[in-house]
Amino acid sequence: MSTIRSALVIGGGIAGPVAATALLEAGIDARVCEAYSGPSFNIGSGLALAPNGLAALDVVGAGDRVRAIAVPVPKMNLSVGGKRLPVPTLSDVEPLQVVDRSELHRELHDHAIEAGVPFEYDKRLVGVDEHADGVTAHFADGSTATADVLIGADGIRSTVRQLIDPGAPGPAYTGMLGFGALTEAAIDTPPETMVFAFGKRAYYLYWPEGQGRIAWGANLPHKQYLSLTDARAIPAERWLKILRETYAEDTPGGQLARATTADQLQITGALHIMPPVPHWYRGRMVLVGDSVHAPSNSSGQGASLAVESAVQLARCLRDLPTATEAFATYEQLRRSRVEGVAARAAKINHSKTPGPVARKIMQMLMPIMVKTVMNPEKTSGTEQRYRIDWDAPVQAEMQAMVGAVR
Repeated sequence: MSTIRSALVIGGGIAGPVAATALLEAGIDARVCEAYSGPSFNIGSGLALAPNGLAALDVVGAGDRVRAIAVPVPKMNLSVGGKRLPVPTLSDVEPLQVVDRSELHRELHDHAIEAGVPFEYDKRLVGVDEHADGVTAHFADGSTATADVLIGADGIRSTVRQLIDPGAPGPAYTGMLGFGALTEAAIDTPPETMVFAFGKRAYYLYWPEGQGRIAWGANLPHKQYLSLTDARAIPAERWLKILRETYAEDTPGGQLARATTADQLQITGALHIMPPVPHWYRGRMVLVGDSVHAPSNSSGQGASLAVESAVQLARCLRDLPTATEAFATYEQLRRSRVEGVAARAAKINHSKTPGPVARKIMQMLMPIMVKTVMNPEKTSGTEQRYRIDWDAPVQAEMQAMVGAVR
């Protein structure tokens, strides 16, 4: 039986509210401490939730409220040089659900509040004292908070990760900046379809949002690293000029860039990928979500993996007697899965900026790529069919994993 009765969750984005909600479901009091002065809304642009991520949200009762604000995208196309080919999808899982990140944050925050999770704001973590029976968190405003365990859900620039291991690696820059927009453009857009397009100079994707609106996202090659603050310090009009020049010769990339206005453009800054983190926990502190695994956006799994890990961590703390045993089991359950997804996404990143010769080769090989490289059974079948059995003891899952290895 678990001896853990309380938890401090640092970070109120995606993993934090889900972890706190799952912990309450597991009988562990949890509260979220957020560095911002209020809920973390108005951050980022659209993202896709995979079937496995939605299934994990169902565990904490948030799945349907997220589906209600999302746009289902059951079909996919691959486009090179404007030529589109349909990509096979898995028939036995629900479609991707595309959702605005700000709206997702709001729904997860509100769901956690309704479940009984308290949130505290202006709580920027600066240090942690560990003692025999718990941890005390110190915040920049001079206040402190104590609990049995502390969970770092504080993103790719995680303070908790540095406290656990001062030598831990930070996020790696992919060499691309992210942009998104929801606009109106008279283009030939296949219904209910997300198109992954390799343009002449850069990669982009687009899909219909209904009522004549088109959503699109750009991965702009950019040698200089720019944080979100740095990128947003540059006027949107300047970025639009760059995007229009970059995608000018692409169909429909050029039309999408020209149809987008400055007030529609969402600037998301540098795109990152987390290298493997050596230490997921230490003592009574542990990491979850982007603080420990942040695959590039090419994976389509970042948010879904964060939700999964939040639920599995709560399950381990529920079923195992000590924090050390729970954290070790949690890492065993999650590490190989998340690092496998990250490795797959890293390979995709390399293809996002093909030169003229590589682009011609890709165009010639598209039919073969769709049947092989883009085959969902080979690339994402295992990822998307993953399900967490909340009611089963976590020890049973560990025994099954050991048996599978043998």
